[in-house]
Amino acid sequence: MKLKSLFLVALALTLTACGGVDPNSPQGQRQAIFKQMLKVSEDLGGMLRGRIAFKPQRFVSGAAELDQLVRTPWQHFPQVKEEGGESRAKDEVWQRQARFQQLARELEAGTAALVAATAVRPLEAADLVAPVQRVEDGCKACHEEFRAF
Repeated sequence: MKLKSLFLVALALTLTACGGVDPNSPQGQRQAIFKQMLKVSEDLGGMLRGRIAFKPQRFVSGAAELDQLVRTPWQHFPQVKEEGGESRAKDEVWQRQARFQQLARELEAGTAALVAATAVRPLEAADLVAPVQRVEDGCKACHEEFRAF
């Protein structure tokens, strides 16, 4: 009975170890950053679309946070695709690096423009729609070319 229990515990531990991405791997790090980016951008978009109350100071800090986050995931894409894990990145990320980097820089420019738009006073939600749309379009463009859905 003890042997059977020990075997079941070992089996359970083995199965749980196979199910995830190492959070310290490049893939795990970029996935965590992309999840943070999504949460922040959803909050910003939610404020402009009426799902969340528009709070100017919260919007300003969210835009600054997004601008910082958007500059970090690219360093976690190694020159050669890592083996293993369930990445949603298409092989084109590594085959078309110049285009991938171009879209990354365009997204960074979009978040920088959003931060600049938050410096205008008084801060009006209507004035932030176009800069947020530019950021969302940047995300969408990269996803369409380089993300497997």
